[in-house]
Amino acid sequence: MQFYSTNNKDLRVSFKEALFNSLPADKGLYMPNSIPVLDPEFIRDLHSFSLAEIAFRVAKNILDGDIPDQDLKRIIDDAINFDAPVVKLEDQVHVLELFHGPSLAFKDFGARFMSRVMSHYLQAGEKELNVLVATSGDTGGAVALGFLGVPDTKVTILYPKGKVSPIQELQLTTNGQNIHAIEIDGTFDDCQALVKQAFNDPELKEKFRLTSANSINISRLIPQTFYYFHAYAQLQRQSKTDVIFSVPSGNFGNIGAGFLAWKMGLPVKQFIAATNINDTVPAYLRSGVYQAKPSVQTYSNAMDVGDPSNWVRIMDIF
Repeated sequence: MQFYSTNNKDLRVSFKEALFNSLPADKGLYMPNSIPVLDPEFIRDLHSFSLAEIAFRVAKNILDGDIPDQDLKRIIDDAINFDAPVVKLEDQVHVLELFHGPSLAFKDFGARFMSRVMSHYLQAGEKELNVLVATSGDTGGAVALGFLGVPDTKVTILYPKGKVSPIQELQLTTNGQNIHAIEIDGTFDDCQALVKQAFNDPELKEKFRLTSANSINISRLIPQTFYYFHAYAQLQRQSKTDVIFSVPSGNFGNIGAGFLAWKMGLPVKQFIAATNINDTVPAYLRSGVYQAKPSVQTYSNAMDVGDPSNWVRIMDIF
């Protein structure tokens, strides 16, 4: 499968290049050249498949042979070795629990898949890979544990001073080995801007082999589709197939993965993008004008994003 830039559909690269180079030269984001539609029989019978089996089928269709089946199955079995149960809260209301991974964040899905895919491609003796990541809290912990101890890889995590929880800060700063955390006197948007600036700096790119572990990297987005299919499968077993997903949204990668799953044939009735006071996207939907805003600190710090990177992907899907 080739991947194109959201700023130029003629700029196409392989999955491996999109994985390691994260951002196209034109500052867009990578998207699959064509979004595969899964076999309707597979969708109908989702209830009969495990999470790992669903993940393999979905990834296999998106990657389209870029990773041999045996290797892809091994990657998924290692990365997605925890469950994501749907738990009933009340009639017609369920919650998809995405905190059963090692860092207790839903981003374990993306970070663990990404680290293992990179390990699959990395060859001994290659130039050291420098992974940059901006975090508002949960991304950093997931990436730190996902990449901890991976050979020939160094991870640098940028996080905003005073804007992550004490537990999250410990997750970022106490791993050692190949994980380095830097506290930034600013917001998450400032951290994210520094990461993007690094990728657009020719001298840095010449000196270091850089990639990003944020959801701007397509390999973070792909595995987040897995749990939408898995959630639907669990509801299917209860004969509940009229599904609305309400998704807490900050950088809009999570709901972006949901839209990708929908385009692949998952019969979702509706998506609700739940935001806090950082309402750049709701304001855009009301006015038709996209205007990035400075992020405002709240207790839901993972949602404190004033300029969500993944919105361009969602615009492309539609």
